[in-house]
Amino acid sequence: MGRAFEFRKDRKMRRWAAMSKTFTKIGKEILMAVKENGPHPETNSKLRAIIQNAKTANMPKENIERAIKKASEKDNANLTKTLFEGYAPHGIAILIETTTDNNNRTVANIRSYFNKYNGSLSTSGSVEFMFDHKCYFLIKNVSQNLENLELDLIDFGAEELFVEEEGIYIYSDFLSFGKIQKKLENLKECILKSGFDRIPNVCKKIEEDQEKDVYKLIEKIEEDEDVQNIFHNIK
Repeated sequence: MGRAFEFRKDRKMRRWAAMSKTFTKIGKEILMAVKENGPHPETNSKLRAIIQNAKTANMPKENIERAIKKASEKDNANLTKTLFEGYAPHGIAILIETTTDNNNRTVANIRSYFNKYNGSLSTSGSVEFMFDHKCYFLIKNVSQNLENLELDLIDFGAEELFVEEEGIYIYSDFLSFGKIQKKLENLKECILKSGFDRIPNVCKKIEEDQEKDVYKLIEKIEEDEDVQNIFHNIK
């Protein structure tokens, strides 16, 4: 097993996102996907993937349709993605992905969270290099030969495959997302979920009481409606 497996196994031990937060996050992902490549899933592979994620998360069909419709409105023209980099207490690196219609508000909020919980917001490029940007797919496990599947996908950029209870995970560089998605669709594989991850190159081990300090900051950041994902390098 590789780093993606070990990191995902560790991350599964900590879940703090409520269902309403999940729906809000998916809604913003739909907005951005439509803004970038149009409202039609058949010609917008990213939107197609997000809709599948929404279904897996049991997001109501009407919510999905409403988000697609809303994405075409002029009010969402200023919606942008911003990556924040910083350090939590005890030297833990943190990356924060946001989607916002008011970057000044988001910057002020993120900075205030770091200040309140003894962290420090850093400049662009100071932390991102410590993480590998990956894409992943979760497909239904129908007892196919994992080695044969890997051989089918390796020419399209697949780097790591492993089986978990919920299905088969496939990890690759984030730039390979479209190629692997198309290949899986051609193979008639059932894609349950897909997305992007940032896996730390080196993890840092800290004491349990120090972890509590870090997660106080992370949980506060998670509450912000502009925040989509948070990544850290706690071992």
